[in-house]
Amino acid sequence: MKRYALAMAALAVGGFLAATSARAQSLTELTKPQDGRGMRATSTAVDKDGNYIASNSDNSRVPPGATKVVLEADGPGEITHMWFTFLAPEPHPWAKNGSATHQEMLLRIYYDGSDRPGVEAPLGDFMANCFGKRSEVISVPVVVEDADSYNCFWRMPFRKSIRIEVINQSDKNINLLYYNIDWIKKDKLPEDTPYFHAQYRQEYPVEQGKDYVILETEGKGHYVGTVMAVRTRSPSWFGEGDEKIYIDGEEKASIWGTGTEDYFLSAWGLQTTSTPYFGTPFFDQWGIVGGHTSAYRWHICDPIVFQKSIKVTIEHWGWMSTDENAEGKEDSWNERQDDYSSVAFWYQTGIPTFKARAPEGKDRLLPNLDQIVLAKAFSDKEHCGNGTIRAQDNLGFYPEGQLHYVPETAEGSAVEIPFTVKQKEPRRLVLAVTRAPDYGTYQATLNGVKLGGPMDLYADEVGDWEWHLLDFWPEPGDYTLRLECVGKNPKSTGLGIGVESVRLRERRPRVKEWAQDKDKDWKKHPILYN
Repeated sequence: MKRYALAMAALAVGGFLAATSARAQSLTELTKPQDGRGMRATSTAVDKDGNYIASNSDNSRVPPGATKVVLEADGPGEITHMWFTFLAPEPHPWAKNGSATHQEMLLRIYYDGSDRPGVEAPLGDFMANCFGKRSEVISVPVVVEDADSYNCFWRMPFRKSIRIEVINQSDKNINLLYYNIDWIKKDKLPEDTPYFHAQYRQEYPVEQGKDYVILETEGKGHYVGTVMAVRTRSPSWFGEGDEKIYIDGEEKASIWGTGTEDYFLSAWGLQTTSTPYFGTPFFDQWGIVGGHTSAYRWHICDPIVFQKSIKVTIEHWGWMSTDENAEGKEDSWNERQDDYSSVAFWYQTGIPTFKARAPEGKDRLLPNLDQIVLAKAFSDKEHCGNGTIRAQDNLGFYPEGQLHYVPETAEGSAVEIPFTVKQKEPRRLVLAVTRAPDYGTYQATLNGVKLGGPMDLYADEVGDWEWHLLDFWPEPGDYTLRLECVGKNPKSTGLGIGVESVRLRERRPRVKEWAQDKDKDWKKHPILYN
């Protein structure tokens, strides 16, 4: 622990020094003469003649399928800052049916009348907020303060014109969209000024036998950043794959890294953090099937320069469970089939040749892996022991609600959730639960078979959690998951339990192809791979 604390302190000092250096450089630039004129496009209320109105109605509501133009201007000029905010997706007094997520909001920026956008990415992913999840980011070019104010400081020069759009690709409104776009109108730009570009792409899951491509383009320029999101389809650690960057048409990458976490400037895995030049805004649970990790890496102090072309790729290799290895071994170097998405950031002259385009909003959503049995359907006395049981709604993290059970005593207290399996195929049994200061400790059994050890559901704050119980090939038929109270954490003030659902989670395609565990009797030897 002492060594960890020292490492974190060193990281904090390093981040502070780097940020201080960048800030000092910016302050030095402010002592030099500046050409041009400051400008702003804003959501501030105006009348039909464009005059500002004394009103607090400074926002827009963008319906499904509609496009909101937040800036359209003639050049030359340079964008210096963009700020957005809007309602979160959860139901709100001002949006009772909820709102679009930032994954469903597509940001496009067009330069000089081109029909191909120079920037095309979900607004959230562009701001290092992936999966539609809101996360705080405190970095040099992107700041998402308190996970709801989206700031971008990338410089975006243009010669003839610029058009910035936000497209609602959700079936819900974008509600209360506020924005400020700051830019400088200039007399001219140097002939060799490169343009800023950002492009999203995805593979659900990644293609076997090929490294994941983040960017491939011809021209002269410099690569300045990566945002990457991974949803795991296998247990254990996904991030052993190296970045491989090919410069100016070379056949073998001359820039070859040592691992995914190393590329994102961490080590021995990733954990939630935010620094000036790298970070992991979102990381839910280590080593599970269905875990989410998003990370950013800004090449501001170390841009990757190319004269003719660049190809940025990353391997999708990592640790693997024995049933996903052809030889039945567990080791750290196996090709995985996880779900990847990314945004590449770069400057270049000329017209980029990157062919990828962002899919429609519904196609950017991760495919569902789960057969879901909602627990609140069984919130009656027939399915519990002593105590009180009810269906509990109005939980932000569980929109469908949960089963809430409070035993009178630990002895003889349990809750049961039945489900039916229709087809024999590889699945992981997952329990989606709530952890809270007044929750107890429970033991899971499936049709009488004990699964793992006791589950301590105590936590300092109320929040959602997944408890992974079993990897198996269940025979078609009826099953009952029993959760028996066996006590509580000494810190807990109660014995309660909240269950959102029982989930049968799909394993990656290769598990079914190899079928190494298909004929194993899970009742005799229950297994959970990690």
